[in-house]
Amino acid sequence: MPKIYLSPSTQEANTYVTGSGSEEYNMNLLADELEPYLYASGIQFLRNKPEMTAASSIAQANAIGGFDFYLALHSNAAGEGNEGNVRGILVFYYPTSEAGHTAAEIFAANLREIYPLPNLVRTMPTTALGEVRQPHCPANLIEIGYHDNYADALWIENNREAIAQSLARGLTEILGIPFVYPQAVRAGTVRTSGSPLRLRAYPSAQGETVALMPNGTSVTIYGSYQGWYVVHYGGLVGYAAAAYIEI
Repeated sequence: MPKIYLSPSTQEANTYVTGSGSEEYNMNLLADELEPYLYASGIQFLRNKPEMTAASSIAQANAIGGFDFYLALHSNAAGEGNEGNVRGILVFYYPTSEAGHTAAEIFAANLREIYPLPNLVRTMPTTALGEVRQPHCPANLIEIGYHDNYADALWIENNREAIAQSLARGLTEILGIPFVYPQAVRAGTVRTSGSPLRLRAYPSAQGETVALMPNGTSVTIYGSYQGWYVVHYGGLVGYAAAAYIEI
């Protein structure tokens, strides 16, 4: 099942022109909005902590390993002398990473649907940003608007849920899994004739089995998709046939 490293900005010195707080604060609020979408769509994730840095986030992701994607969430600021005069969204990728470039185009296409100036949503290769250069998996760093531009900062603050949904739709397309809208989290119990129930990486009888859940096992249900539940079991998130889970 897919697993990502989620790295909201740790830059607490970058303040929003609206007075709402720092880049770190606002990007962590966005990550909070994104988490339910990740759970609902069966995406496992590890998230950095505000006290970390970009360097320590990269180091943690590489040390643990096994991630399918590295997603860094930031907001931008214009250069000296141009403060407050620039708007737009930039999706950065490493120039030799085909997977990173493809992912960047997918994120950009989804963000154009919600950003008020879609022609200002662009993808851009870079070798200067560690969070796209150094992870051992495909990576994107997304600069979601300019926090020194009042209109952009206000848009971010008022559209976190829409941005989170856009990012989640992009991730599910990148990872090749269905997008599942978050539902109320529920408790369930595996009910079979006695044999264990398969937890799968994809909602299909042909999906890879990632765990066997014994009859009577308690699970947490995050979402549903065409006869399958997205469930949490034993530290794993995957899909299980809904017919064999009692709510």
